Amino acid sequence: MEPDLHELLRSLRVWDTELPGFAPEEAPAEPLTLFTRWFAEAVAAGQPEPHTMTLATAGEDGLPDVRTVMLHGADEEGWAFASHVTSRKGRQLAARPYAALGFYWPAQGRQIRLRGPVTVASPEESQADLHARSTGALAAALVGRQSEVLPSRAELDRASDAAWERAESSPDSPAPTWTLYRLRPDEVEFFQGDARRRHARLAYRRADPGWTTELLWP
Repeated sequence: MEPDLHELLRSLRVWDTELPGFAPEEAPAEPLTLFTRWFAEAVAAGQPEPHTMTLATAGEDGLPDVRTVMLHGADEEGWAFASHVTSRKGRQLAARPYAALGFYWPAQGRQIRLRGPVTVASPEESQADLHARSTGALAAALVGRQSEVLPSRAELDRASDAAWERAESSPDSPAPTWTLYRLRPDEVEFFQGDARRRHARLAYRRADPGWTTELLWP
């Protein structure tokens, strides 16, 4: 018997755990400090893969697209992620260099949303970022051709085996299309869930210099 999707959805519960408190009036003046604090607390709470995030882009046609990527770092220059410049998201960012990021950490009922322009790092910095990662990450980058049509799994197996061999024998091998991107947010929103649905939402907006903050209705 096929599962009933709606019955399954109705059976699920959200935040089946004790949620932390959040006092927006005590939040720091800029969002990076609060992001770093919440990220550390997510790690301490055992949140699986807290460094994964949703990346939303739009292409030349204006239609939205979304996928999950990995956070490579965050500082005053922006939140960093990487991909092939020839991939679908790379082409979309070339056409419209503006994006949104979303983090969801259900272990603490927390979300963080960011929107802003995206810039491209230099080839030297992009390659340094790649070579600071694992052998598997380099092998995947060396395979390349991300988002292209794959004729068969056998072709992927052959390309992957060759890439792994090259990554292990020549760990400094370049992957020319691999690109580091940074999203410098104009807006950052922190969401803290509440068991009684009195969620806290704190929005930062870039003011240059500094940031303004405001509370949002849940």
